[in-house]
Amino acid sequence: MAWIFLFTAGALEVLWATGLKVLGTRFSWMLGALTVVAMVASFVALYAAMARLPLGIAYPIWTGIGSVGSVAVSVLAFNQTLSLSSVLGVALLVAGMLLLGADAH
Repeated sequence: MAWIFLFTAGALEVLWATGLKVLGTRFSWMLGALTVVAMVASFVALYAAMARLPLGIAYPIWTGIGSVGSVAVSVLAFNQTLSLSSVLGVALLVAGMLLLGADAH
């Protein structure tokens, strides 16, 4: 169950980061409120995950999901292009998350 909370927290982090990006281009009170709700929900889900997973595993994986997910959204929704070094960086993030997750007991 802790892993479900952690992946939910990571997905919500991508959602609120995307909300901040959109708010930077066109402000809306509704989008601002939804972004804040996603932030709070992300922290609540992270809290639930950390009740069962070590800090050294949960926090880096949460931020990694947010990082990789934000890059994916940026490429798909905001037409960002990635260099070879960027792709390698994302691959290393994913590898690091997998290695950390494999260490969870």
